[in-house]
Amino acid sequence: MPEETLATPGLTETAHSDSHGIHVSLAPETIATIGSVPITNTLLMSWVSIAILLTIIFILGSRLKMVPGKFQTLIETVVLFMHDFVSETLESEKWTRRAFPLILAIFLFIFTSNLIEFTPGIGSIGFFSHGGAEFVPLFRSVNTDLNVTLALAIIVVIAIEIMGIIAIGFSRYAGKFINFSSPVGFVVGLIELVSETARLVSFSFRLFGNIFAGEVLIAVVTFFAPYIVPAPLMAFETFVGFIQAAVFALLTLFFLKLAITDPHEAH
Repeated sequence: MPEETLATPGLTETAHSDSHGIHVSLAPETIATIGSVPITNTLLMSWVSIAILLTIIFILGSRLKMVPGKFQTLIETVVLFMHDFVSETLESEKWTRRAFPLILAIFLFIFTSNLIEFTPGIGSIGFFSHGGAEFVPLFRSVNTDLNVTLALAIIVVIAIEIMGIIAIGFSRYAGKFINFSSPVGFVVGLIELVSETARLVSFSFRLFGNIFAGEVLIAVVTFFAPYIVPAPLMAFETFVGFIQAAVFALLTLFFLKLAITDPHEAH
């Protein structure tokens, strides 16, 4: 009996006549190369997400009116609510103007990427490699690639450190981590330094783990109960995608608040 291959976003399920199993690919699949640079299906999907965001922004920007309609009023209300929340948290209009674009961009990119992961065609459009033995999806959910979530974490952590140095000065900021005033202060500084480094792990693995685990769950359910059960699970995973985008943005905001706060003032 010939081998039958079923595709889901970022995953491949292979059913054999004598055994059944689910193959999960942790690493993104390379679909092309430009010179020595591999183009993976998650990278291609990130370009799609960015293109969707830019298109929406261009359309909304070209239709702005002095007297807003219902849809424009809704968008302005949501953005204003987010802006006010950031402003109240940072307690500084200057730092709100600097940080809000980054926080909003991070949220929109992650949420858009998670929202379109169950779009028809994502994971089912692709090609067969290795003589037709392996199906390679052309598009794969962006945040199931640890490289993407780690890159987002690096961008956020570096931005937070730079803003912290600008806000309170290099010497005061470094004093959070290097403190020789007392043995207790030295140990606390080391703990702070380790916690700063650990943010890279917590940022990247939290987002990657939740989104990837959701896709594995849906792949398993689709394999055993393909007709009814996956639909509500996909709706739930869409909600999880929104929550993860919000958590990533909120953690960025709260860590930024800690970075720009003078440690002596906080004490």
